[in-house]
Amino acid sequence: MRVNRILLSSALVVVALVIQVSVLARLHLPGAVPDLLLLTVLGLAMVYGHVGGALVGFGAGLLADLAPPADHAAGRYALVLCVTGYFAGLIRPENGRLKSATGPMAVVVAAAVGSTLLYAGVGALVGDTAARHVGLTSLLISAALYDLLLAPFVVPGVMWLARRADNDPLTETGPAAKAGDISSGWLSSGTGLRIGSQRGGLGALKAKARTRSARVGRIKGVKRL
Repeated sequence: MRVNRILLSSALVVVALVIQVSVLARLHLPGAVPDLLLLTVLGLAMVYGHVGGALVGFGAGLLADLAPPADHAAGRYALVLCVTGYFAGLIRPENGRLKSATGPMAVVVAAAVGSTLLYAGVGALVGDTAARHVGLTSLLISAALYDLLLAPFVVPGVMWLARRADNDPLTETGPAAKAGDISSGWLSSGTGLRIGSQRGGLGALKAKARTRSARVGRIKGVKRL
């Protein structure tokens, strides 16, 4: 990943984790907790692609595993967000722009349900049965509902910031920058300036021809006299 992507992803993940732990987790909503960290990973993955999404998801999940008041095994949420970021990045279009909100909303619902199931499944493997006492069905419904309500305020903003960082002309080295260099070179050494100089040269030649014809006319008039 490029430096600007790493810096932006780190900043967004830290902000999302702080808000989730200090604000959303203290709302005491029924069922699951709105997963702002998951939505941040989804927004970045739908711009950076599956590889970038997996890396961002793993880092964000590992940070959530180590941040207090985490009460589960380290690496559990990192695995969940890594897998979620990878599959979310697979729907990324070529230009990183989505034409409608239907696709991202469907991805949010699928990610909320899939991450909850995967988290509960990994917990069952390590002996964590908390999901059974709370009720897996209520967790799935509440997680999908909360994330879907929060997604329009988070995912578009995250995607806009990610695209803006990628389109920075100071750090852009891809085909767009090369195309810009080619176009500027074409304009500086190609048709536009040369046509202008040729037009100026033709105008000078016409002026010289008129001056010469006027002189010839005067000379002829003098000779006739």
